[in-house]
Amino acid sequence: MKKPAQLKTPLGSEVLGLHAGDHVELSGMVYTARDEAHLRMQEEGIPFDPDGAAVYHCGPVVQDNRIIAAGPTTSSRMNALSGFLIARGVRALIGKGGMGSAVREQLRGKGVYLAFTGGCAALAASHMALRGVYFEDLGMAEAVWAIELDRLPLVVGIDAQGNDIFDLIRARAEKEFERYCRGQP
Repeated sequence: MKKPAQLKTPLGSEVLGLHAGDHVELSGMVYTARDEAHLRMQEEGIPFDPDGAAVYHCGPVVQDNRIIAAGPTTSSRMNALSGFLIARGVRALIGKGGMGSAVREQLRGKGVYLAFTGGCAALAASHMALRGVYFEDLGMAEAVWAIELDRLPLVVGIDAQGNDIFDLIRARAEKEFERYCRGQP
């Protein structure tokens, strides 16, 4: 098995050479953001340097300045809210379930979508250290948490060439379903 690519934020052009399905380990600062945080950033500005940043679609559980759990939320909820981040230099979006075709085009030549498996919140937290928070008044799940990662394992879901493993798997499943419905083994 091929070793995962080692990435460290701030991300640069190295992400443009990744391919959908590649395994990576991400280290460095990432920033959590869900729906409310995206809306606040559109209104008030991005509270961190977006150039080369990674945004994790996550509402972590934080207790005593430690991250207890940090599973990804469904990224497609941020389909209409992500373009401004990519335009400002964000190089990676992280979440689960993939994103829409508009985001895939926005990422083309600029960045990648990295997938983390849902249900593994404790595993994710074991690779994280809390470094700060923005928009804390939005509440624990919606605030923007600054988190330092240490080799979080991820899969490239959408690459900078527009390849999308979620679309590829959906197409394969539909083909298998059609074959099954026709009674072919």
